[in-house]
Amino acid sequence: MSTIFQKIIDGEISADVVYEDSECIVIHDVAPQAPIHMLVIPKRLIPRVGLATEEDQQILGKLLLVAGKIANSENLDGGFRIVINNGADGGESVPHLHVHVLGGRAMKWPPG
Repeated sequence: MSTIFQKIIDGEISADVVYEDSECIVIHDVAPQAPIHMLVIPKRLIPRVGLATEEDQQILGKLLLVAGKIANSENLDGGFRIVINNGADGGESVPHLHVHVLGGRAMKWPPG
């Protein structure tokens, strides 16, 4: 069964795409938790970071680099937060690894 992210990657569902290359796509979150809230999603399915393997090492690094570039392009010079949810207790709602980039306001701690 395809996740909603796979359907977006395959063009079956439209999304507000901010960036795309051969390995990942960046979209605006449909339920933003901050003024700027984007998702960096690998095109190859990795269900969650806790299931990543050694062969996923390169794409995991790329996701963080793209997240930083997106934050810079959004002028989040005052700071931003990167979040990766893992499993139900971690807040994961889609079983397809994705990196949240949140900014545009001061973040609070603890986050959850």
